[in-house]
Amino acid sequence: QVQLVESGGGLVQAGGSLRLSCAASGRTFSSYGVGWFRQAPGKEREFVASIGWSPADKYYADSVKGRFTISRDNAKNTVSLQMNSLKREDTGVYQCAASATFYGANGPFYDYWGQGTQVTVSS
Repeated sequence: QVQLVESGGGLVQAGGSLRLSCAASGRTFSSYGVGWFRQAPGKEREFVASIGWSPADKYYADSVKGRFTISRDNAKNTVSLQMNSLKREDTGVYQCAASATFYGANGPFYDYWGQGTQVTVSS
């Protein structure tokens, strides 16, 4: 079992930055692929970014490419999402998810999910 806890959300003005963290406990996090997803009110959950087992294994949604950066610190059992140049449309609840066998954009392939952290971008 892996328990995931997100942190770092908050209220920020458009153009600002936030750094989200996903902390894992229960298993060695380095053996898991990790994805970030978000859900805005009234919308379906969407993929944001994911990271695999090597530093080069990263995917981003087109909407966040060039603005968001995903990274992992296996020594600290965390995966971070640095979000820059935030836009109002980035508002939503951000969740991290983990899988021992997958790290792409398909949410149902992940086995473990955190509760989420709220990100609100104001204009």
